[in-house]
Amino acid sequence: MKASTTFVLLVLAAVPFVSAHGYVSQVTIDGKSYKGNTPNSNSVKSPIRMIDDVSPVKGATNKYLSCGQNAQKAATVASANPGSKVTFKWVNGLGGNWPHNVGPLMTYMASCGSAGCTQFDSSKARWFKIAQAGQTSTGAWAQAALMSGGSASVTLPSGIAPGEYLLRHEIIALHTAMTAGGAEFYPSCTQIKVGGSKTGTPNATVSFPGAYKDTDAGILVDVYDLVGKYVFPGPAISNLAGKTVAAST
Repeated sequence: MKASTTFVLLVLAAVPFVSAHGYVSQVTIDGKSYKGNTPNSNSVKSPIRMIDDVSPVKGATNKYLSCGQNAQKAATVASANPGSKVTFKWVNGLGGNWPHNVGPLMTYMASCGSAGCTQFDSSKARWFKIAQAGQTSTGAWAQAALMSGGSASVTLPSGIAPGEYLLRHEIIALHTAMTAGGAEFYPSCTQIKVGGSKTGTPNATVSFPGAYKDTDAGILVDVYDLVGKYVFPGPAISNLAGKTVAAST
C-alpha cells in the first residue's frame, strides 16, 4: 500500500511540470492535416520530427536548438507549394492548451538537399527566417492566442524553389528570461516537399546553434518591464519572406 501511494504521489507531482511545457501535435498544410507523435511514442508515421521530452531547450548553444529535444528524423514528407498556408497546433505536455503567453513566434526553413529530409541531419542545416510575430497592436503577444486554444499559421514564400525542406516553427517563452539562460526555446521541425517551378533561394543563412546568443536583446529581457519595441533574435527576415497569419482559435 505504501509503495502504491508513493507512486501516485510521484505521478501527481509530475503533472504540473508536464503541463507547463509542450510540443507541436499537428501541422495542417492547405487544409490537409498531419498528426504528430506524442513525445517519445513514435506511434504514427508523420512528417513532424518527434522529440523525446516536452521540456524546453535551454541555452543558445544547446545542440537540440535546431529541432527540439533529441528530435528524430520523421518517416514521411508533407506536400506543399509556394504560398501554401501552414498551421501549427501547439499543446501542453498533457494535450491541453499551450501553457505560455509571452514571447515571439518565428519560422525558418532549410533545404534538405538532394538526399531528402528523411535522411537529413538537422545539425547541418542552413536556415533562413521566413516569418516572425511578437506583440500585437494591443500589446498582447501573438503567443497568447495559443494559450487560449488557438493555432499559429504562416504562409510559405511565394517564390521559393522546389525541393524538400525542414520547416522550423519556434516559440521562445520569455516569462523567466530576466536572467541569462532563463529563456525557454521550443523549436519544432516538419519535413515538407515544395512543388512548383519557382527559382528563389535565400540570400543568407544561419545555423542552430549559432544564430542566437544568451545575451541577445530578445532573449535576455524582462518582458514585464519592456522599454521600446521588442527586438527579435536571430537574422532578419529572408529575401524569401513568408507571412505570419495572426494566431486564432
